Amino acid sequence: MSSQPETDEQPWEMLNELAEAGEAESLEKFLDTLPPGEQAHSLSRLSEDQQCQVFETLRPDDAADLLSRLPDAQAVGLIQHLPPETAARIVEEMPSDEQADLIGGLEEEQAEAILDRMDPLEAAAARSLVRYEDDTAGGLMITEFLQFSETATAGQVIDDLAAGAETYRDFDVQYAYICDRLGRLTGVLRLRDLLLAGRSRPVREIMIHEPLSVPHDTSLDDLVELLDQHHFLGVPVTDHSGRFLGVVRRTAVDEAWGARHEADYMKSQGIPSGEELRSMPLAVRARGRLAWLSVNIVLNIGAASVIANFQDTLSSVLALTVFLPMISDMSGCSGNQAVAVSMRELSLGLVVPSETMRVWLKEVSLGLINGSVLGTLVGVGGWLWQDNFYLGLVVGAALAMNTIVAVSLGGIVPLLLRRFGFDPAVASGPLLTTVTDMCGFSLVFGLATLFLAQLTGS
Repeated sequence: MSSQPETDEQPWEMLNELAEAGEAESLEKFLDTLPPGEQAHSLSRLSEDQQCQVFETLRPDDAADLLSRLPDAQAVGLIQHLPPETAARIVEEMPSDEQADLIGGLEEEQAEAILDRMDPLEAAAARSLVRYEDDTAGGLMITEFLQFSETATAGQVIDDLAAGAETYRDFDVQYAYICDRLGRLTGVLRLRDLLLAGRSRPVREIMIHEPLSVPHDTSLDDLVELLDQHHFLGVPVTDHSGRFLGVVRRTAVDEAWGARHEADYMKSQGIPSGEELRSMPLAVRARGRLAWLSVNIVLNIGAASVIANFQDTLSSVLALTVFLPMISDMSGCSGNQAVAVSMRELSLGLVVPSETMRVWLKEVSLGLINGSVLGTLVGVGGWLWQDNFYLGLVVGAALAMNTIVAVSLGGIVPLLLRRFGFDPAVASGPLLTTVTDMCGFSLVFGLATLFLAQLTGS
């Protein structure tokens, strides 16, 4: 294992110097001294032109390796600023699933400019993969695999492996896939069984018959469930006529599952696209965030208007101001818990939008328990603090009732949004926060107005 040379320069400064000097071999060796995370970090510290110079200096296979270590958004941003000829040479060196992800993230005109300069067979394979949805077996599969006819013998397969060693070296070779003359998958051949069989023995006698496979439109959720049940490193992918298309690897499924949850989290925090990097153009980042923040500020005006309508009550019972943030925050936390459970169950297929009433009843039951406990705690605290039973009653009852509202909304809002075609990860948070704030403030001030004489001692 090589070690990083001693230098006072930062890694990104070294990258830039080596790229400007056009020293491809030295640049490659220097990158090898950096951990993968530091490679991405150092590249991110360079300007767009400097990044492009690094990739133009590296050999295509080294550039492809470096590109694969970057987040998808950063990789797409880089490849679209390279000359199409350079980009095509790099993309050709990437695995088929990574090619599809990269090309699928480009504008159509940019993608075609790169595909037109690629090897025709490589370009055709990439085009066929791009047409599949990202989170399906077809979108996650690779097309680098070993495929042989069911009429072949063990010796013929071994000879082919030896003759194509240079090509197969880059494949994830553990199994060979056996197909009939129409290309339909009929068996899976373990290489161990192949090597231990006699050379004249037909592969149909040593292969695993009727292997488990998945259609190309199998969802990511179903793939996760399947691989949880079976300890496979990969699963063959077929079309609906049984024709063998590719292999979806467990590692690809795990990465896609993790990426989905990262994107959902980003969306829930107000990044509508689900991905943002600080290496992106400032205008793009600002526009993405403002799209969410602008809507959110309009919604929050509604919550502020509730307080404005109860100015007289607030000025008479200033102690209420201490409890407003608490009621808002606690209700929001309770609602977000319900949102998280509904989002999880939606992703696992454990609940569907038509089951809104069932979800609502379950959340109301839970809200009654949690609301009673939380309301009692806050109510007793308010009573003891001001030695006023009615203050404790107002804030405690308001929190209890708002908790019920919050968990009810948190449970059903994601289902309703999904039913009407909206992304629940983006919209659930702002809707929940605004409605629970408005409801919580209305409950506090409404109850306070009702008991105003007792609260003020007049």
